Amino acid sequence: MSPTPGPPSPTRQPDAGRRVLTGALRHSLLRTLTVALLGAASAAAAVALPAVLGHTLDLALDSAPGAGTALALSAVLLVAEVLLDALVTLTGGVTTARSTAWLRRHGIGHLLSLGPLRATDRFTTGDLVNRLTGNAAEAGSAPTTAAGALAALLTPVGALVALAITDIWLAAVFLAGLPLLTLLLRSFARGSSDSVRRYQHVQAEIASRLVEALGGARTIAAAGTAHREGARILAPLPELGAQGRLMWQVYGRAMVGSSILVPLLTTAVLAVGGLRLAHGALTVGGLLAAARYAALTAGLGGLTGQLNALVRSRAAARRIGELLALPPAGHGSRPLPSDGHGRLELRGVTVARDGVPVLHGVDLVVPGGTTMAVVGRSGAGKSLLAAVAGRLTDPDDGAVLLDGVPLDQADPVQLRQEVGYAFERPALFGDTIGAAIAFGPRPVPAHGIEAAARAAGADPFVRLLPRGYATPPADAPLSGGEFQRLGVARAFAHAGRLLILDDATSSLDTVTEHHVSRALLQDVRPGTRLLITHRLSSAARADLVAWLERGRIRAVAPHDVLWRDPEYRAVFSPTAPDAGTPS
Repeated sequence: MSPTPGPPSPTRQPDAGRRVLTGALRHSLLRTLTVALLGAASAAAAVALPAVLGHTLDLALDSAPGAGTALALSAVLLVAEVLLDALVTLTGGVTTARSTAWLRRHGIGHLLSLGPLRATDRFTTGDLVNRLTGNAAEAGSAPTTAAGALAALLTPVGALVALAITDIWLAAVFLAGLPLLTLLLRSFARGSSDSVRRYQHVQAEIASRLVEALGGARTIAAAGTAHREGARILAPLPELGAQGRLMWQVYGRAMVGSSILVPLLTTAVLAVGGLRLAHGALTVGGLLAAARYAALTAGLGGLTGQLNALVRSRAAARRIGELLALPPAGHGSRPLPSDGHGRLELRGVTVARDGVPVLHGVDLVVPGGTTMAVVGRSGAGKSLLAAVAGRLTDPDDGAVLLDGVPLDQADPVQLRQEVGYAFERPALFGDTIGAAIAFGPRPVPAHGIEAAARAAGADPFVRLLPRGYATPPADAPLSGGEFQRLGVARAFAHAGRLLILDDATSSLDTVTEHHVSRALLQDVRPGTRLLITHRLSSAARADLVAWLERGRIRAVAPHDVLWRDPEYRAVFSPTAPDAGTPS
């Protein structure tokens, strides 16, 4: 069963999110400071403009000299504010894009450092995609949002100070309502945090179900269950809608409250300002400046939008932090012995999934240069043993050695060069069929590509393609068996001292499977071969057979020796019961 995405323990969540935001800020520190400085300059221009406009108006009403100069200064401040705002928008957009790109690169790099199975044991594929795309974009906007929030705070605070300088009584009127506005903003930040977190969690669940369905699209179409599967994918939609409505309700209440409170405060300031003007304590220009400062100070209510963005960024950063908190696979630097022949040893290997042991204290030795088949009922743990054997995942206990070197101590570059894999459902990477076969840790010449394809039985159908080995994979109408042959060809092209075939011939016809088996035993350069198989013929051709049952090695012997045991023969029976343990 696929893992279900979910939040980690509350004790780790905040720290992980804080580290993500701190890392994004460090990466874009210079650009963020630029946004903050440009925003501060824009705020300064916005705060200075009302005072200059008010002074200009007073000079014009009194027909005093200097009105023209004051008007020109007002125009300069207005143009400066517009240009600075444009630069803030441009620089902020670039900063957000760079931060998002860094978060995605960092997240993908960490994901790859975990090993192929570590992350998918914890998160579904759809959840990982959601974290590295939408969540990364929201978290990547945090530095720009924080810098913008600083500028958004400077403007009303500066306007409040300027209002106090203009007339202390007007500032006192506004300050009387400030505690209510502060409580409003605090209530919004607290109420929206939980709903945002739940909303993002449901988003990830829908994405996981969609990716799972896309992977089985042909099966769904053949079964005629598209409508049912669509309903399953969208089953969490009501909860998503509920959380979305809750977010907007919280946001709406905050906006309604601020839209009522702020105009009341502004009106109160204007009313008191009018009385001050009538008593001669304030000039017309001073009232104009005070009205503008009251409007700017009321911009504190606009911080609701900034807080909303920061809350979403923080929740998204926590989700990315959960991925980054997974410890990467450790690597050593020990070289594999140059005279090694691929001796593989599993010593007391135990692996658990979701707290359930799948492999239990497995001890297995595959002599160098031999071909060993691993057989067992469905669910016995064969594929997991194959993953452990080549360090696609690490055991929870025990050790795996290749030519006497523990895999977690081996040089990872050399390890990937010396251990090759072929899978039941291979993925083709490359612009052409030839490039897909050559895809791997070392370059493969054209003759090596063709030789590997011949050994895998792929050369005949590749040559029938429109452009042969230069045909793009997307233009090649390949069957499941042909895909498997290309995957085996890729493994042959990079065959080192250990080659692991994880049910990689299950879709081949009997003749092709016989051809591939013969290539394994004769035509491919010497090395150790580990075959995960359900086929009786593959087990019969192997030098040794490891019989795996319920995660334990029951016996290791040649096939003809094991065949005397009726329970071993039952493994290959189509009516054999499953072991009941997930592989």
